Amino acid sequence: MGVLSAGNQLALNKRREFVFMEKDFNFIVKLVGERTGIVLSDSKREMVYSRLTRRIRELGIKDFTTYCNMLRDGDPNELVNFTNALTTNLTSFFREPHHFEYLANTVLPAIEANKTNRSLRIWSAGCSSGEEPYTIAMTVREILPENSGWDIKIMATDLDSNMVEKAQTGIYVDERVTGIDKKRLKRWFVKGKGQNVGKVRIKPELQKIITFKQLNLLNDWPMREPMDVIFCRNVVIYFNKDTQKILFSRYSELIADHGHLFIGHSESLNKVSDDFKLIGKTIYQKIS
Repeated sequence: MGVLSAGNQLALNKRREFVFMEKDFNFIVKLVGERTGIVLSDSKREMVYSRLTRRIRELGIKDFTTYCNMLRDGDPNELVNFTNALTTNLTSFFREPHHFEYLANTVLPAIEANKTNRSLRIWSAGCSSGEEPYTIAMTVREILPENSGWDIKIMATDLDSNMVEKAQTGIYVDERVTGIDKKRLKRWFVKGKGQNVGKVRIKPELQKIITFKQLNLLNDWPMREPMDVIFCRNVVIYFNKDTQKILFSRYSELIADHGHLFIGHSESLNKVSDDFKLIGKTIYQKIS
């Protein structure tokens, strides 16, 4: 954990709206680590200040020390707001497109050819505001349409309860879908009218195969069936190596034989798990 000199801390606080002491940052790092497993390095200090400043302003309190004392008191609602504020929510439709090309061209045809019970189970772990699971749903339905007779369920979870609520609506501003081609837009989205001009909504055909749920990955998981595919992208980079090992061991237990795991562009299972083999760029298959 980095340490600011007293002089540097004083100079910084003179420029800030709220006093943010070293002890406040250290407490926040410890609390977020205990609650979520996320490791906040010293380089995240300004991010922590920026995100929690909004919350402190809303509460009308005077400084970070007062806010930290409120968290120490253990108010469950405020602990949820605290966790939500520090959760990273960078996402987009068809982000890392090679994953969805591989899903469409390789994974789904293999499942269609070999899985006799005609059921498909996919988990989007760290779904943020919903772009990832809806992209998965589009990809799946383009290969296995509604009349195909397949039982399809996509579980979408995120630590941030606000993001889960937003994802469930399936409503996005036009700017969020500018990268999607016109054919897909017409097939899977409804354009808003009246008060909803400038927005689009995901069609019910996709929404009904997705279940959204708030979930801390370090807690118990609600899934009871083996998963054919798990997307856990740009999530484990916030965990230390020991937590990553535990998480991927649990994924290995949950994922079906020869099932697939998609991770983020800056992530790797090297020295973290021997249960999967690398078969493409950040694409892994369970060794059965």
